[in-house]
Amino acid sequence: MKTDFKFSNLLGTVYRKGNLLFTPDGTCLLSPVGNRVTVFDLVHNTSYTLPFSHRTNIDHLDLSPKGNLLLTVDETGRAILTNFHRRIAIHHFSFKSRVTALKFSPSGRHFAVGVGRRLQIWQTPSTPGTETNGEIEFAPFVLHRDLAAHFDVVRNIEWSSDSRFMLTASRDLTARVWSLDPEDGFEPTTLAGHRQGVVAAYFDAKQEAIYTVSQDGALFRWEFAAKMDPETEEEIAEAQWRIVRKDFFMQNDAKVNCAAFHAPTSLLVVGFSNGLFGLYDLPEFNTINLLSVSQSNIDVVTINKTGEWLAFGSSKHGQLLVWEWQSESYILKQQGHLDSMNSLVYSPDGQKIVTTADDGKVKVWDVKSGFCVVTFTEHTSGVTACQFAKKGSVLFTASLDGSIRAWDLIRYRNFRTFTAPSRLSFSSLAVDPSGEVVCAGSPDSFDIHVWSVQTGQLLDQLSGHEGPVSSLSFAADGNHLVSGSWDRTVRIWSIFGRTQTSEPLQLMSDVLSVAFRPDGEQVAASTLDGQLSFWLVSDAVQQGGVDGRRDVSGGRKISDRRTAANAAGTKSFNRITYSADGSCILAGGNSKYICLYDVTTGSLIKKYTVSMNLSLDGTQEFLNSRDLTEAGPRALIDETGEASDKEDRIDRNLPGAKRGDAGVRTTRPEVRVMSVDFAPTGRAFCAASTEGLLIYSLDTEFVFDPFDLDITITPSTILATLDAAKQAHKTGTNDEENTFLKALIMAFRLNESKLLRAVYEAIPPSDIPHVVRAVPTVYLPRLLRFVAHAADETPHLEFNLMWIESLFSCHGRYFKENSGTFAPELRAVQRAVDEIRENLKRLTEKNLYDLNYLLSKPVLTEKKPATTLLAVEAGDVEGDDEMADANDDEGEWIGLE
Repeated sequence: MKTDFKFSNLLGTVYRKGNLLFTPDGTCLLSPVGNRVTVFDLVHNTSYTLPFSHRTNIDHLDLSPKGNLLLTVDETGRAILTNFHRRIAIHHFSFKSRVTALKFSPSGRHFAVGVGRRLQIWQTPSTPGTETNGEIEFAPFVLHRDLAAHFDVVRNIEWSSDSRFMLTASRDLTARVWSLDPEDGFEPTTLAGHRQGVVAAYFDAKQEAIYTVSQDGALFRWEFAAKMDPETEEEIAEAQWRIVRKDFFMQNDAKVNCAAFHAPTSLLVVGFSNGLFGLYDLPEFNTINLLSVSQSNIDVVTINKTGEWLAFGSSKHGQLLVWEWQSESYILKQQGHLDSMNSLVYSPDGQKIVTTADDGKVKVWDVKSGFCVVTFTEHTSGVTACQFAKKGSVLFTASLDGSIRAWDLIRYRNFRTFTAPSRLSFSSLAVDPSGEVVCAGSPDSFDIHVWSVQTGQLLDQLSGHEGPVSSLSFAADGNHLVSGSWDRTVRIWSIFGRTQTSEPLQLMSDVLSVAFRPDGEQVAASTLDGQLSFWLVSDAVQQGGVDGRRDVSGGRKISDRRTAANAAGTKSFNRITYSADGSCILAGGNSKYICLYDVTTGSLIKKYTVSMNLSLDGTQEFLNSRDLTEAGPRALIDETGEASDKEDRIDRNLPGAKRGDAGVRTTRPEVRVMSVDFAPTGRAFCAASTEGLLIYSLDTEFVFDPFDLDITITPSTILATLDAAKQAHKTGTNDEENTFLKALIMAFRLNESKLLRAVYEAIPPSDIPHVVRAVPTVYLPRLLRFVAHAADETPHLEFNLMWIESLFSCHGRYFKENSGTFAPELRAVQRAVDEIRENLKRLTEKNLYDLNYLLSKPVLTEKKPATTLLAVEAGDVEGDDEMADANDDEGEWIGLE
């Protein structure tokens, strides 16, 4: 089994904090998720996570105007410059302090950064194609200017369209106008007049007016004009920036959290702390819309280049929305789990992942697109376990609300609910592979409850455990059920046997998780002391064990008094699962490590680090003594104090906490792995962690397209390459420059049907598997579509079928994993193969009658050499058309059957 799994994608989390960003073409949305960046393709309905990660959560990100450079900055001021198209981190840099604003200039030559109350302007590093002297700069970050005039942090930065001036909004109640370089006659200007911190400031389309938005809901319009005497209409003061209009949003107690302005259409979007957002037409301040998109405050809003799509982010509920305001419809509506995930499971076809969480929601995620397909909200308390049945069309979930629910994943509805005679909360679940019986264990009762799925009736209660049942698992054949309990035993039950008794398998500590090997002959159990035990089902003999305490332990909380090696809370595996072939076992626990073990030898194959995010507890092996103060760890102390807004300090989580002490006890999330599961194909596994739903895959390489369409690709060069490949094939030489694959790819690049047909039919049948195996994945859909049409239009039946067979033999797994994307091509192949089969069937049925007639005629045998064909009676068909066994010694008639 291959074990070189690499991080592939991050699901289950769509927005946490930071600003949202549209790409320059407006088709993709970039959202920070923890210490990573996820890109949502709104046109092709897919999402992917960039491979790099910061050491803490990302605060700000921005793209260069060309869309090729991505700059991300985390909470500590550390920045990563990334080639966005190639997804490669180019440079790491530190701004030495927390960054509060970030913006690239429209020209792309500079970017401005708000570092506390200072404004720093940096030169954009050159990339291939943009350098001036023909060489790439060695030092990517060069400081152009460092300006200081604000008295509080800079909250927003805007550039003028000509990249000469900047506009900054600050919490010190002012906005300021700066110039990129010192200019004659220009002095940095302060725009003062707001009563609360300025959230944002913008230039209008003509650069003749400035709009400023403050936190208390005031909108000021500024113009550069002289003060006029209303009676004489003469200038009584020199020209300067003055307030010419004041408007107010009038949202009672709600504060303005964010704003975005689209200068070409003069559209202003404002997000409020009560979940409302407003659209306003400036300068008349006409209200276009006032809608609610969230139950809590809107943290960030942005507009795409055309001004049609608005993106909203709400960190409290993890919501990410893209709204088209003209048609009043959602382009994207995604939300992560509010609380930590408890369990997950792959669908049998490997296309979907189901996650459950403490917020009572069950979410179904599409692995290929990365989006949540459906959310079930019928449970009223935390959902603790989930399991598939009926080949993935039925899902079962167990919840602390005392119910087991069955979901139809074709119609997306809850069609059956199972409950116990007394009110219990369920923490473990197992479903018979046929989907006829469902079993559940509870922390409140020591019995295992068994229901019939068809009738919904409680069939039995399996007694025997002396502690809460923590984990259940069915064998693949459905004959045996294994249960693990806190009474330090594992029991194997024969559900459909005559007796319901079982012999306990005694362990040394509480059982946390059990799993059946896919062949049903072995059981694995994880216990609280960090041990993995393997038992043979047939005679209940222990086959082996693994001491995983040293492997899984790692990470130290900032409040821990002891080192990570001595911490007891991280030394066990909460969830274990077998690989598809049963050779390996994957285990995860309350630490930052996921361990992969070989079952036969008990050796550790690989250790995967879930997260290096220092914003989470448990990611550091050693604590820095400088962060330990007399009052405790520095990270748990609110050092802003009165400098922060009172609204941010009041804890409204508990009922009745609207008034009273404004102090909030700070807590930090801990890095944990709640559940792990292997994909049915064995090519990937997923883990439910504090960071989100992490997917590790063997197929993480990017699609590489080695051929470019340039002036050298012409019909004549393609034919020359084809002739050279034919010559090399005849002579048996290995010419790597001129091959059939190169000719085929060049023909696909030029996309001329006649030329493509000529190259396709010129490839020898013996070379078809070699050519197909080397075809880049980017051409597979087009090649599949072309072969399907060729099978439909050309008479070369066996030749076309050889291509189809080679395609599915070499790339079958890729087609299966992307079956949703390749659905039209696969249907075209299916139609072509069905038509070939029908034609052959009609042809053979027609020939059957002719053959029966010919074979029913008697044959006269004569004495002839055995090597010659038998002659047939005069007047019948030629002897070449039918054959008969003859007896040379006897000249008699023999009837053939």
